[in-house]
Amino acid sequence: MNTQPPMLKKAASVLDLMKETPLVALKGRAVSQPKAQLWAKLELAMPGQMKDRVALKAIEDAEARGQLKPGGVIAESSSGTMAEGLARVGAVKGYKVIIVTDPRIDIGLLNKLRAFGAQVDVVETYHPTGGWQHSRLVRLREVLHENPGAFWPRQYDSPSNPGAYTETMTHELVNALGPRIAALVGTVGSGGSLTGTAERLKALAPGVRIVAVDAVGSVIFHQPNGPRLQSGHGNSIIAGNINYRVIDEAHWLSDGEVFNACHELARRESIFGGGSSGAAYVVASWLAEQFGPDQHVVALMPDRGDRYCETIYSREYLAKHNLIGVEAAAAPVPIRYGVDVAERWSHAAVPHDGSVPYYAPSVMRSGDLTRALELE
Repeated sequence: MNTQPPMLKKAASVLDLMKETPLVALKGRAVSQPKAQLWAKLELAMPGQMKDRVALKAIEDAEARGQLKPGGVIAESSSGTMAEGLARVGAVKGYKVIIVTDPRIDIGLLNKLRAFGAQVDVVETYHPTGGWQHSRLVRLREVLHENPGAFWPRQYDSPSNPGAYTETMTHELVNALGPRIAALVGTVGSGGSLTGTAERLKALAPGVRIVAVDAVGSVIFHQPNGPRLQSGHGNSIIAGNINYRVIDEAHWLSDGEVFNACHELARRESIFGGGSSGAAYVVASWLAEQFGPDQHVVALMPDRGDRYCETIYSREYLAKHNLIGVEAAAAPVPIRYGVDVAERWSHAAVPHDGSVPYYAPSVMRSGDLTRALELE
């Protein structure tokens, strides 16, 4: 009998750890009874979080095109994990990284970016129509003018975003689970992780159901823009990277449903996740009831809960916003896509016959905002 311990994996640098994240079996929510095998793809187990993949891919693509040379400058607008990914990769590769952000950034992330050597510019003025996104891009324009030749990754509109997942994530899933993946569940913000994976997965796992999870009050799936406390997914503009054609179904969850799901995810599965992870947990637990024991349902879990200790995981914060006890039901409410307004956990098939636009025509796209600010 071979009693030798397995060979310890060695990495040349932290960049080698930005792939091949683990799959962890889940029990599912207390109100669900999964029949299919339910898995969490723990992108949150990377050195940073899911956007590590995107940051590395964007920088490597820019290097291959000659846009980034040794000692170059990377500038991006971000208030979350993309900022962290760029700062981490930039530190390893020796680039100067400038992050334009807004007051919503949590102090932990702010200090982490500075620890990696990134320059952080915090805008102070909220734009009355374009919000913080507009204000950040105005400052980013100034930063790019101040640093001629700087590389702007453009996370919302760069093919490097979905490209970071198309091959790597897809093959990780199929190599581990085989082709009997019944459903892939992921939240949508910039659109890269879910739709980038789906583009290839649909060929390798025939019949797989691609399920997008959004926030109540987000415009991505033809809903009116509204106030919301969720971050990391949902948006007030449409990212150019979202490939609606590969998405079969959309779900919307309210702040309270998502935040309380994070607490259940921690209690039942010992996964300390952020809001996007909690949202995926709710939907994937329900979907796993729809398939048989020889099939797999996978939830992409992109973010850790560390950034949310003073919000999602603060009882005082939840009480202040009247969110204590606001939990998702056992099943979503079916609504009509582009007609009904989601107020709590709801779902609808995404129409691909042209009968309903994917998003309201009045909503601004990220590319439109970029052109309006003369950033391209």
